[in-house]
Amino acid sequence: MAPSNQQAAPRSNALYFTAWRWHFYAGLFVIPFVMTLAITGMIMLLTTSQSNQMGYVADIAVGESTLPISTQAQAALATVPGGVLNQYIAPEGVDRPTFFAIRDADAVISVAVNPYTGEVLNQIDKTKTLYAYANKIHGTLMIGDAGDRLIEAAVSLMLLLIATGLYMWLPKMGWRALVPDLSGRGRSFWKSLHATTGTWIAVFLVLFALSGLAWAGIWGGKFVQPWSSFPAEKNSSMWSSDVTHASLNHGPLDEVPWGLELTPMPVSGTDAGIAGVPSPVALDSVVQWAAANGFVRQYKVSLPASETGVYTVMAEGRNEDSVNPSSDRTVHIDQYTGNVLADIGYAEYSLVAKAMAWGIALHRGLAGTWNFVLNIVLISAILFTCISGAVVWWKRRPAGAGRLAAPPRPEALPHWKGALLVALAIALAFPMAGISLIVVLLVDLLVIERLPALRQALS
Repeated sequence: MAPSNQQAAPRSNALYFTAWRWHFYAGLFVIPFVMTLAITGMIMLLTTSQSNQMGYVADIAVGESTLPISTQAQAALATVPGGVLNQYIAPEGVDRPTFFAIRDADAVISVAVNPYTGEVLNQIDKTKTLYAYANKIHGTLMIGDAGDRLIEAAVSLMLLLIATGLYMWLPKMGWRALVPDLSGRGRSFWKSLHATTGTWIAVFLVLFALSGLAWAGIWGGKFVQPWSSFPAEKNSSMWSSDVTHASLNHGPLDEVPWGLELTPMPVSGTDAGIAGVPSPVALDSVVQWAAANGFVRQYKVSLPASETGVYTVMAEGRNEDSVNPSSDRTVHIDQYTGNVLADIGYAEYSLVAKAMAWGIALHRGLAGTWNFVLNIVLISAILFTCISGAVVWWKRRPAGAGRLAAPPRPEALPHWKGALLVALAIALAFPMAGISLIVVLLVDLLVIERLPALRQALS
């Protein structure tokens, strides 16, 4: 039976009870978010396995020759009156369709075209697919920056959850921490399953958390990404000051290499660059140049969005263009001269951007069949860990009591200065985790302890 909340924890167990208490409160906040992330991640994973982000279209019969890209584009545009051609997506293989992204007001219509016949096979708003909605929930809960901050706080606290869980389980169990005790009954049985599963997936959870946090608005957008982006100073005369690579993304879909998103775009209309696409510079000639200069299978060509815009040819693992992030490549072409203004490959990424290229691919299960299967197993294990943790708590609660049955807070905490330093380090490394820790600590010390009725309900 768990110790009574009125009993002081023995001094020798004070750290254990403190870790347990933090694990409990962090879990209350984290579990709903982690389950949401796991479910939406599973939806995106399964959706990606059936189609790319442009929508599902069945394989097509292979013809003798393909129509010019401009002819295919006209067929696609005819289905979206008033639409503006935004992007061409090369077929993944000879039996796959060509896709075009067409902007129509706030929508981005994905149109699939048979490259041999010009027949339109499918059209769908790519920002409103099941994948797009799951992706938006996964990133912002569909409530914008507020959702992003909540998720960042939850994922940051998940690192605390992992650390406290391992602290309570590994020293106590040793090698047996990896083997569940199936002979147990009731709460002990579920506790063993919960802790053992959590131990097995701990390292993967940390990798999921870090790669996910690099997308988040504070830790990623304000700290990690700005310091790890491709340096525009390398070609300062070519870059715009007000349009970034992120402008090439469509709605909630992250399609541009992580290390380039915050980097300004180059501009057309100068004598900069080296000879590339011969005149006349148009979609047909840009695609011909790309095919002759190392771009194979699926890749994307974004058209200029303004008078100073550029053609951008991009093949990137984040876009499902390949299973090998080290083959990432982004080329910018002047829309007037055809000069190549920038040719950026994986080798030019910063160390963090390289890690993120692989981290994103592994996070999303895009690095091959083995990665897809592993992520299915991991997501299932994450969901089970959340559910089993809730079961352990429910079985621990006193029957019929309207209480949370939180672990007792020790009156005396040895080595508290060291614990404080660790908490400060976490706060500096992960600001949203630090804010969450401070809020919980203040509520625990200044509110719960001062209000007997609330203390009784939360005990």
